[in-house]
Amino acid sequence: MRSARMKKTDVSPNRKSVVRYENFDYGDRAKKTLARVAGLFLLALTAFSALTGCHGKKEQRTFEIPETFDEAGKYEITFWAKNDTNKTQTGIYKKAISDFEKLYPNITVNLRLYTDYGKIYNDVITNIATDTTPNVCITYPDHIATYLTGQDSVVPLDDLFADEKYGLGGSELKFDSPTQDEIIPQFLRECAFEGSHYAIPYMRSTEACYVNKTFVEQLGYTLPETLTWDFVWEVSEAAMEKNADGTFKLNGQNVLIPFIYKSTDNMMIQMLRQKEAGYSTDAGEIQIFNDTTRELLETIADHVKSGAFSTFKISGYPANFLNAGQCIFAVDSTAGATWMGTHAPLLDISADKLVEFETAVMEIPQFDPEHPQMISQGPSVCIFNKADKQEVLASWLFAQYLLTNDVQIAYSQTEGYVPVTSKAQESEEYQDYLQREGEDNATYYDVKLQAAKLLLAHTDDTFVTPVFNGSASLRDAAGQLIETTTKSVRRKQTVDDAYFEKLYEDTASLYHLDQGSAQMDPGASGTGTEDLGPLPLTSKLLLAALLTAWVLIVGYLLLSKLKKK
Repeated sequence: MRSARMKKTDVSPNRKSVVRYENFDYGDRAKKTLARVAGLFLLALTAFSALTGCHGKKEQRTFEIPETFDEAGKYEITFWAKNDTNKTQTGIYKKAISDFEKLYPNITVNLRLYTDYGKIYNDVITNIATDTTPNVCITYPDHIATYLTGQDSVVPLDDLFADEKYGLGGSELKFDSPTQDEIIPQFLRECAFEGSHYAIPYMRSTEACYVNKTFVEQLGYTLPETLTWDFVWEVSEAAMEKNADGTFKLNGQNVLIPFIYKSTDNMMIQMLRQKEAGYSTDAGEIQIFNDTTRELLETIADHVKSGAFSTFKISGYPANFLNAGQCIFAVDSTAGATWMGTHAPLLDISADKLVEFETAVMEIPQFDPEHPQMISQGPSVCIFNKADKQEVLASWLFAQYLLTNDVQIAYSQTEGYVPVTSKAQESEEYQDYLQREGEDNATYYDVKLQAAKLLLAHTDDTFVTPVFNGSASLRDAAGQLIETTTKSVRRKQTVDDAYFEKLYEDTASLYHLDQGSAQMDPGASGTGTEDLGPLPLTSKLLLAALLTAWVLIVGYLLLSKLKKK
């Protein structure tokens, strides 16, 4: 209903009085104006929400492949890679760069070496915010899922794979590149998530159980064809018997930890997989905090209590205990085979500590030996988007060069890795390498070649975990459950239902798994809150529009009140 008011205008009483009356409907006008402003506000809010509501996962840039690589231009690219203290691997990187630069003299590759994948991850996350990411980076798919939230996104590679000129096996390449069909499908599958391939595999490994066969037989056991968890636990407990003087009967020493696991995140992940229990979905739904996980932790706790089990983080490197005769079952990557065994070419203990024994290289323990499940792991290579398309193409050419036989075979011979292409695996050079097992304790070290053959024989039994923004934190949490339980038992804390309820809550909170997905902190090795850098310009403009709309609304309402008065 209209609410008409009269506006009265007076002049001085000493002058001729003039009175004007105008019809005004403040309520109606206010409503109409307010409706218009509110409409604009809601429109801006909707647009703003569409842009900033997914700010945690920014829209990915696409890469348009140049028709021709500009060989007249000069391009300098950075390559971040991981290397421990293996000078042979460093030499392989440098040779690959030198050989590549001879083929493409207009491309300069600058190598930056890291001692840990976690450090590469942290530096990439930090540099995303400052737009100073490397061009080519050796990393893991779990990490790449987080890189994708950054302002400089990782380049999706599917179009590059298929490009006739510069793609896999492309006609214009100056080197013998494998085709996409020649990359082992199980290894390439790990590099695909969110609807695209964001990496190419570089090397692959799995986990192996390195066994002191001499000790097993000394205890009266015979190694089965496939290890089971029950067998490993039983032998480990049998080894705990001591002499009257407190030394262990098995080795005559004061120290014996029969079973040591290096990567407890892999331990939990593989146990859950073998049990067909929940870990996570492809969409990032966290399922690890279940009854099966608790049962597994209870079993682990029992063997920690007896002293039969420990972890790398708590006790030390499994190989050191194995080689000193202080461990029976040492689980580590097949890539770590060069540290395992009496005659290992890489040792972290003095020669006088070594104990002579026969080493068996076996699959990790299984719950169902008829259907073994082993994790596939190993570094992959991604490339980052840059403003210059030619620079990105140069990066892709170098990344692809790492798949050539020369690089693949040379690197795989340094440790227990296997090449990621059938082209390299089936080559005469690699087949000759495999057949020379035991010729020496360096290039042809028998334990190393047995570890490589283990993965080659069981490639079809390997699996990968879902990759999403936060999957790296979930992986950390999986290992933390075992580490925390082990520490609690060693500290003689009560481990019961209440303990596990609190453990689940604390772990979920620590790794932000109670928030739907684990956000990454660039300074905390995969935990914390992700810093995605400044908002895009469009978002800033919309924020300014929202602020202006609110100022207009408040100003109009104040003006209306003043007029009423």
